[in-house]
Amino acid sequence: MIKRYSLEDMVELWSPQNKFETWLEVEIFACEAHAKLGNIPEEALKTIKEKAAFSVERIDEIEKEVKHDVIAFLTSVAENVGPDSRFIHMGLTSSDVGDTALCALSKRAGWLILEKLNELIDALEKKAKEHKMTPCIGRTHGVHAEPTTFGLKVALWYAEMERNRDRLINAIETIGVGLISGAVGTHAHLDQSIEEYVCDKMDLKPAPISTQIIQRDRHAEYMSTLAVIASSMDRVALEIRHLQRTEVLEAEEFFSKGQKGSSAMPHKRNPVNCEQICGLARVVRGNAQAALENVALWHERDISHSSVERVIIPDSTTLVHYMLNKLTNIIDGLLVYPERMMENINASYGLFYSQRLMLELVNTGLTREEAYAMVQKEAMKAWKDKKPFKDLVLEASEITQRVAPEKIEELFDLNYYLRKVDDIFKRVFG
Repeated sequence: MIKRYSLEDMVELWSPQNKFETWLEVEIFACEAHAKLGNIPEEALKTIKEKAAFSVERIDEIEKEVKHDVIAFLTSVAENVGPDSRFIHMGLTSSDVGDTALCALSKRAGWLILEKLNELIDALEKKAKEHKMTPCIGRTHGVHAEPTTFGLKVALWYAEMERNRDRLINAIETIGVGLISGAVGTHAHLDQSIEEYVCDKMDLKPAPISTQIIQRDRHAEYMSTLAVIASSMDRVALEIRHLQRTEVLEAEEFFSKGQKGSSAMPHKRNPVNCEQICGLARVVRGNAQAALENVALWHERDISHSSVERVIIPDSTTLVHYMLNKLTNIIDGLLVYPERMMENINASYGLFYSQRLMLELVNTGLTREEAYAMVQKEAMKAWKDKKPFKDLVLEASEITQRVAPEKIEELFDLNYYLRKVDDIFKRVFG
């Protein structure tokens, strides 16, 4: 069975040593399957399992001459096994080994990422519930719109990450296949039971049909899913960056004792961790594009995808794993400033009550267009003169003739905008 890893072992998972160990597992399992069919003597199988070994340094040395990594690997193993090495790789082609191992490693990397994603989801749920009823101004186009709560903002992130969890589980299932089907996928030299045996041992499903390789739409889906997850983290980090701007300052990254924000300006507290997440998301998205380019290959295979995948799959899985850990720490330590949120709510003169007032005027018999113009007139005065919107409305006879001052006072109630928060939380969290 493929080796299991702790949460911190993503780098080890993609190390050359582990890659070749996984290749060796595929080869030995194939030998076991051959032996069950009587194609390999039991004594030879015993020798192979006892002596099969390799050296990364020796593989590199051989590859410099033969210019073929699988042949170099097999030669290194053969030097340790001796004459019975003739039974290793019997009927197989390079991609039977390399592709099966790559999918096994990608699947395990996916599970490591899933564990980190679950940690982030838990952190978001906790933060959302903590600030469920913390009012803040909602912004559209960066401009004050109507009030919401910080808890709703975080609950939105939570719901998105739950969708990402479903996407990731599906992508792990898609990438979790192997093949032992020979030169062009016809099983000409290999009984299909060998493929079934190897895949079962590697915790994979046999690809129903293959060429010399596993088709790269699977890898493209897997990489695209990582890109979506990275983009979701990008969105969360970007929002925190906006909230940390000096003019807003409703939330900010935790700033530890001794931390420094600028080499020139001692006062600086910059959202550097969020900026890092936004930057790395670009790398993951770019790698997904490369994976999409790998789908179209010549005939039963070429190797234009291979060099790309040696970079993009280890890099993207490692980056997403790292980003999830970093964002979880950011959310856990996020500094939230409810008082500042209220200051910002009040900074736009109460203009966010405009829609409620307009709807009340419509209820008096005005057309929507008439009510809109009437309210907008006073709203523009509030912007220009920097006066409370409610005061201007109470002075506007064309409005007070239709809506009593007592009713206007009632309309300007912040709690009105928050009365459905409980219902939304029930839909999100159950």
